[in-house]
Amino acid sequence: MTHADTALRDDIRLLGRLLGDVLRHYEGAAMFETIETIRQTSARFRRDGNPADARTLDRQLKKLDRDATVSVVRAFSYFSHLANLAEDQQQIRNLRRARLQGEPLRGSLAQTVELLGSRAVTAARTRELLAQACLVPVLTAHPTEVQRKSILDTEREIAQLLDDSARHDLADDERTARLAALVATLWQTRMLRPEKLTVADEIDNALSYWHATFLRQLPALYGDLAQRLGGEVLAARSTRGGGSSAAAKPALPFLRMGSWIGGDRDGHPHVSAQTMRGALAAQSATVLGHYLHEVHLLGGELSMSAMLRPVDAALARLAEASADPSAQRADEPYRRALTGVYARLHATAHALGLALRARPPLADAAPYANAAEFEADLMIVAQSLAKGGNDAIAAHRLHPLQRAVRVFGFHGATLDLRQSSDVFESVVTELLAAAEVCPDYRRLSETERLRLLIHELAHARPLLSAHLRYSERTRRELAVFDAARELRAVFGPAAIDKHIVSHTESLSDLLEVALLQKETGLLAGDEVRRCALMIVPLFETIEDLANAPQIMQEWLQHPGLRHLLIPPDEELRGGPPLQEVMLGYSDSNKDGGFLASNWALYQATQRLRDVFDEHGVQLRLFHGRGGSVGRGGGPSFDAILAQPPGSVRGQLRLTEQGEIIRARYADPRIGRHHLELLVSALLQASLVTVRAIPRQAEFEAALHEIAGHAYRAYRSLVYETEGFAEFFFSATPIAEIMELNIGSRPATRKATGRIEDLRAIPWVFSWGQCRILLPGWYGFGSAIEAYVSAAGPASAKRARLQLLRDMAREWPFFRALTSNMEMVLAKADLAIGGRYMQLSSDKAQASAIYASIRNEYKLTLKHWLAISGQRSLLEGNPELARNLKNRLPYLDPLNHLQVELIKRHREGANDERVKRGIHLTINGVSAGLRNTG
Repeated sequence: MTHADTALRDDIRLLGRLLGDVLRHYEGAAMFETIETIRQTSARFRRDGNPADARTLDRQLKKLDRDATVSVVRAFSYFSHLANLAEDQQQIRNLRRARLQGEPLRGSLAQTVELLGSRAVTAARTRELLAQACLVPVLTAHPTEVQRKSILDTEREIAQLLDDSARHDLADDERTARLAALVATLWQTRMLRPEKLTVADEIDNALSYWHATFLRQLPALYGDLAQRLGGEVLAARSTRGGGSSAAAKPALPFLRMGSWIGGDRDGHPHVSAQTMRGALAAQSATVLGHYLHEVHLLGGELSMSAMLRPVDAALARLAEASADPSAQRADEPYRRALTGVYARLHATAHALGLALRARPPLADAAPYANAAEFEADLMIVAQSLAKGGNDAIAAHRLHPLQRAVRVFGFHGATLDLRQSSDVFESVVTELLAAAEVCPDYRRLSETERLRLLIHELAHARPLLSAHLRYSERTRRELAVFDAARELRAVFGPAAIDKHIVSHTESLSDLLEVALLQKETGLLAGDEVRRCALMIVPLFETIEDLANAPQIMQEWLQHPGLRHLLIPPDEELRGGPPLQEVMLGYSDSNKDGGFLASNWALYQATQRLRDVFDEHGVQLRLFHGRGGSVGRGGGPSFDAILAQPPGSVRGQLRLTEQGEIIRARYADPRIGRHHLELLVSALLQASLVTVRAIPRQAEFEAALHEIAGHAYRAYRSLVYETEGFAEFFFSATPIAEIMELNIGSRPATRKATGRIEDLRAIPWVFSWGQCRILLPGWYGFGSAIEAYVSAAGPASAKRARLQLLRDMAREWPFFRALTSNMEMVLAKADLAIGGRYMQLSSDKAQASAIYASIRNEYKLTLKHWLAISGQRSLLEGNPELARNLKNRLPYLDPLNHLQVELIKRHREGANDERVKRGIHLTINGVSAGLRNTG
């Protein structure tokens, strides 16, 4: 056992012992003994696989009364939470050790710069790419993060105490005592929310990660890049376009944050113009509060006296303009200057209508017109320090603050807008009918729609009239576009710069959004009229992905449309025109299964790349990935490098969803590492010439055939098996998940009871809860079986199996895909999943469907082990195998109890403890598996 493994084991044992002490103290010795007996039985069953232990565990759990059941569930859930913290600290130790020993970890900036140098990619070429690049992690509020913020805050403090640095700062007994107090606090803190989350709650939850990670780690990462590349990669903002608003046209930083929270209306009745204003106000308050704090500290640190060290004229003028009344600071120009900067920044917050908890300024001052003006004042301070030979002093706080202002401005993250195409169709239909232009737009063919929309976009006459009455839906949608125009004027064009169209099925779906921009003042220009918001199509189903290249071909080759739809702000990049396309991982998986979805996404990417190249337009792909493999999850670094060659080219956006946000960004050191991985992947995918895979065409032809078999196997089960929908809704915790207060968005688009209308998130989440994890592997076994069997003679079958082994070894895409699948197979437990069948209303039907699932799992496991050459799963990932081994004995009782509690609940048990127990098990299983949503 390595030193690192020993440290992890010690942390888990310490936290487990402290949790045990808390249980004894608050629940009594008898309850502690009960929980310990259950734990030992579960661990023994996991280790030995003795059926007698399984029966014993079942008896132990069934004899618990309802109060005891809740206590047991909470105990095992909290152990999973604590084990996660210990594993995160293990990752931090590994990162720290590699840094101290000078080991360039795979995906680190050090490794990437070394790799680029070895391929003759100069630092200047890298800076040139980054000057035009775009890399945006986009935070979303999908309901798979079941943690309360109170729990997260306490867990952050526990993580800090587990860190090796705490061992140096505190005596062992002092540290242990504080850990014990925090574990006791957790035990007495309500794990569940009493009310359903609001959009405002989700905005606040997301902003907690800004304080923990983004505000400091993004500027630090830019500083590291500047040092490694021999120059800044973050251009200063232009003060052009000032005036009374906070708007300006900045040179956008390549790495910046995006958010859907407050702007994503697709199927979300609670997102509106009001939530958009609330989201940007909250983001602005967060960044301005950070700036005020840093300026205050900077003023305290820059105590240099002009009597000892003269300053330049610009700094002297800034100091004189501050109106600092203190005679004590008369000879301290930096402090006086920063007093004035603080006052102007405080006035800016007031002008934006933000109520900040900040020290009042010493004097009144005029607000900044935009972030560029604030940055210009900071630049005066920086240049004066540099002239005085004080670069080292500026590097500590001033330079990170300057970089933060360049990254976040006054708006924080770019807020994306999203709505479904059918909503826009309805709104446009109403507007055209009310204006007596077209009585029923819905009845038109696609050709007729395009002709009408293009005509209206070229026409100066508005369709909207203040004298006409419109439906509530239409008024709400128009209010969103009006709010976007107003917020761009206040915070600048980077605050809101695109609108995503879900379920894009035709070109008219996109032109409808352009028409709404025209009607709300977002279509501007004299000679060439252009949309202020880039219209981003989202292709989601297997069929939509197949049609995407043709739709974009029609768009790009149509005279006039290319200029109309690409916003004028894109001209500031100095490169070719650019258009973004979003690809949906979740719905394509639910539509066609894991393998067919991934292959459809790969093919769509290849064909879109070729179409855009043909028309001289830069393609930026926006990957709508979730946390689980069934929704496109898995290591981001590998996923980016597995994209088709030539499809990244410095342009990439991707969603960060659900519990993945917490896993990646709750701890600033892990957050920094993940951001490094994203930057490294972008650079490697864009600048490192990929060596041609000699058998690429053969590999793709094989996977195309395999994906077809997988698609048919998946569709046969999910959409063609009689009674499958009823089976899913009764044999998984989907109904109970829909009751849980873990998100503001409804779980279904329509209350039909059909799989097609269920959102992909609860679909995947439910399969994770019952430990089957079907969306992450189903269809692979049947597909490989059919592909190999079709070869005919035994020698041909062996050749096909060898081809599959070569694909897993040589093709990054297939390697990443199957690696993710292997992780899901290791987390799945069909024996546990089988217990959920007793929840089904039709036992015979459930038994038959479950038999199909179990047989497919066995077939998938058999073929993957044959392809990978392993004797068991995760032989190549011993760290994950060890972590799963540590936590599964604590997960199994939670699943057993979940089944028992759901059974009681559905049989009519009118007891709040039963419902609470179910929701607690959902929390615990989610924490234990870590990426189930």
